[in-house]
Amino acid sequence: MTAVDALAGGFADPPLEAARAFRALLDVMARPGRIADLGGAVPPAPLSVAAGTVALTLLDGTTPVHLAGAHDVAAVREWITFHTGAPLVGAEAAMFAIGTWEALQPVGRFAIGTPEYPDRACTLIVERAELLAEGARLTGPGIRDHAHLSLPEVAAFRANRALFPLGFDCVFTAGGRVAALPRSTIVEDV
Repeated sequence: MTAVDALAGGFADPPLEAARAFRALLDVMARPGRIADLGGAVPPAPLSVAAGTVALTLLDGTTPVHLAGAHDVAAVREWITFHTGAPLVGAEAAMFAIGTWEALQPVGRFAIGTPEYPDRACTLIVERAELLAEGARLTGPGIRDHAHLSLPEVAAFRANRALFPLGFDCVFTAGGRVAALPRSTIVEDV
């Protein structure tokens, strides 16, 4: 990626697109298991459109981000740095982390907040091949009865829920789709 490439791929109409993306993110976070379309960014590979849009919406110069595995490449680093100003850091210092579930392991290295400041936890932006409303059963705040979401595993999310009000939150992205799993959600095998 050249310097010119790093300048491309941002929002065409930043105020409007950021507002739409933020609203969509609030919606999926408030309603775990809901899958929404999310677009606006044109990030470099392997960052998906949805993950790039999440980055443009939530990252700034005060939100350290960790890139894991194949996402830690020059093209993605330059794009995120230019468009968001977010500092790139190791996993332990990250407020956001981007990568596949496998690349983000072990998730125990990410901040889970403190009893005084549970909001100082990391949000994992987990890139997936697809998002489906099937698989693990979700219950808890924001879910009327129950919902289903194709998660990469169940055990880690059950362990994370046991830490509540501490724990990490997850935003799942696949292509131009997004879903979320806050730490308050109860996850069960089906």
